[in-house]
Amino acid sequence: MARGAPGSTAVKIGLHVPNFGAFADPGAVADLAASAEAAGWDGFFLWDHVARPEGTFPMLDPWIALAAVAMRTGRIRIGPLVTPLARRRPWNVARQVVTLDHLSHGRVTLGIGLGISTGPEFSSFGEQSDPRTRGDMLDEGLEILRAAWRGTPVRHEGTHYRLGPVTFIPPPAQTSVPIWGATERVTGRPVRRAAALDGIFPVGLTARQLPVLLGNIARLRGGLYGYDVVAGGTDDWQQWRDAGATWWLRVLPWSRPLEESARTVESGPPAG
Repeated sequence: MARGAPGSTAVKIGLHVPNFGAFADPGAVADLAASAEAAGWDGFFLWDHVARPEGTFPMLDPWIALAAVAMRTGRIRIGPLVTPLARRRPWNVARQVVTLDHLSHGRVTLGIGLGISTGPEFSSFGEQSDPRTRGDMLDEGLEILRAAWRGTPVRHEGTHYRLGPVTFIPPPAQTSVPIWGATERVTGRPVRRAAALDGIFPVGLTARQLPVLLGNIARLRGGLYGYDVVAGGTDDWQQWRDAGATWWLRVLPWSRPLEESARTVESGPPAG
């Protein structure tokens, strides 16, 4: 997953799949992933939501669906993109990632972020809705994840989480599970967080803003070698590639019939 120079043609192309609406059937999602692998896509990443501001929809649990995806594929990268770590217990996520990584023989990438502050996703469940506090929880959760995956005793005494000593075994199948951090900004705390991870997933930004974001990441990291830059869209992959993305994910529409997305997947990733 090494990154080339900005403007490089070395970009991997995957799918970004909602976990609700047309994609609420886990069997159909697993079938779609199998079709994606056969058609030459490089990744299959599921959204992680428990409610949506647009209304009430059938939903699936992304982790159970990803287990089905792992069993139906053997090559493509898979994972949640993104999981709001602050509304999940980090030690449970540590176990889930390791289990999925072994099931998929080392193909998991973990996407993390704050989640959507507006709407019902946090407020309807009594979850923490303040983004600054969720950021603190996210940072603590990342510490716990990384410590757990080392396979040595973990003790954590933080503001939001306390555990240990606990030893999490087995470790992941991969030497290191890649973690991508989401950001809606080109500067600030989410960018600093993502710079310390393995990749960044800009949400709501444009390809024109990407060079500024990558410049900030490069200064924080001392370079961009080996760093993943993950963009999503529907038909704009070349713009993102030219701006410096190493991954482009085709976003499938949750509000359209599944058959339309199946045809898109079966046609394969864009070429050129």
